Amino acid sequence: MLTTPPTAAGRAYAQLRSEILDGVLPPGAHLLEVEQSERLGVSRTPVREALSRLAAEGLAEPSGKRGLVITQVDDRYVRSLFEQRSCLESQAAQLAALRGEPAVFAEFGDHFTQWHDLFRGAAVSDGQVSDYFALIRRFDEAVNEATDNSFLVDAMENLRTHVARVRRMAGHSRSRLEASASEHALIARAISRRDAALSVHATRVHLHNSVEHFRRSWRPAETEPTEGQLPTTATETPG
Repeated sequence: MLTTPPTAAGRAYAQLRSEILDGVLPPGAHLLEVEQSERLGVSRTPVREALSRLAAEGLAEPSGKRGLVITQVDDRYVRSLFEQRSCLESQAAQLAALRGEPAVFAEFGDHFTQWHDLFRGAAVSDGQVSDYFALIRRFDEAVNEATDNSFLVDAMENLRTHVARVRRMAGHSRSRLEASASEHALIARAISRRDAALSVHATRVHLHNSVEHFRRSWRPAETEPTEGQLPTTATETPG
């Protein structure tokens, strides 16, 4: 099957977006058309299109006459993000419990329990942490499919872009990874048992714990992880 190669605007957008999520372009950095055009090796028109997409996605915002600035990640940003995430993801969990395939989520529950036991035991490598977040991504996709609601899925996917920024800044301690696996196991099992009320409650508890972890652990992008913290990458999905 033939695929259409990305346009200059698409390439510029993809690179800038990746650099924002990875922290190469930190919160508060200015995105000027001329500078980015020269740096990326493309004309100003595709850069302008790329910047418009970043602004529409909420990753950049106007800054007076200086064009756009990368959105700050502060307590208000995180609070607003997780308030919206709680509304959407608890609704998704409820729909998944009502419409999903129980066996699929029972299996996810088993997988998350295994990861919980692993995190509680021996030291884990960066590769294992990446594998764990890949499992979360597959779980999110299973929930998306089970909701049978494309509008809800689109809204959640936009939020997950911002959650990736938050995770990269906060990092993950062993204790948080262990708790996250336990929380996901409970959500998955509640969905598998078609317990919509418990699915909603477990999701809200998980998201509350996630935002509290961020508030305790947040550090500026240039600061090295503290002892006991495991670095994460922006490609990891929300935990």
